[in-house]
Amino acid sequence: MSLYRVKQFYLAIVSKINNEDINFLETYLEGFELELFNQLPIYEQKHCINVARDVKLTCNQRKLLSEELVKVALLHDIGKIYSRMNPIDKSIMVILHNITKGKIRACKKIKNVNMYYNHGVIGYKLLKKYEYTDRFLFLVRNHHSNNIIGDIELDLLKECDDKN
Repeated sequence: MSLYRVKQFYLAIVSKINNEDINFLETYLEGFELELFNQLPIYEQKHCINVARDVKLTCNQRKLLSEELVKVALLHDIGKIYSRMNPIDKSIMVILHNITKGKIRACKKIKNVNMYYNHGVIGYKLLKKYEYTDRFLFLVRNHHSNNIIGDIELDLLKECDDKN
């Protein structure tokens, strides 16, 4: 787990969006979605692109339809546009979460704590203003939920998110 977090921190620090990433984004996102997406910090954008690529690959391997799920993966962390948490802030949150065994969640009035735990709900509320399906919004809202099991698409999204 700790080696994974070191790798995740390193990748966040050196993240760059390249032409291949831009082409991928333009394939799946519409203009207003790209405007929203581009409000994310670069390291979050790269994370979402990596999750979406993994979703597409995994869907192809499992013979599942991927078009909407790839878009969900690209926008799953969109609630983070309201935060300016940098990789160091995020690392501190991960450490605090582990040290307190999640009890830090109770300090939700602290902006970074709220964002760390509730960005799915925040993203859900943001995207609800647009004409997304209930299913799309459900996946964004619950991509960190441990209370829902057996949902193939949600499980796949979580699996790919956890790998990236």
